[in-house]
Amino acid sequence: MANKAIGILETRGLTCLVAGVDAMLKSADVQLAAPMQQIGSAMCNVVVEGDVAAVKAAIDTGAAAASQIGEVISAHVIARPDEAISDVLPTTAAKGK
Repeated sequence: MANKAIGILETRGLTCLVAGVDAMLKSADVQLAAPMQQIGSAMCNVVVEGDVAAVKAAIDTGAAAASQIGEVISAHVIARPDEAISDVLPTTAAKGK
């Protein structure tokens, strides 16, 4: 994750999160860091990674798209996160490919 940024989009409802993720992946050169996660109480989130400018653009676009369909709870970008942050992020077996 060295010199990458991460962006987190959290919504109430899966439908608006899927719309937001679709917009993010189409708008900028970012990759999903892990599958979408359901938190509970209809809250869902996703983490994307890439360079700082791409992640910022993707989060802005994704939040705008998601808010047209449902409720965006939070959208945040962390530039150059500490390596220890990977311990709290969701992981997937496919990430090693």
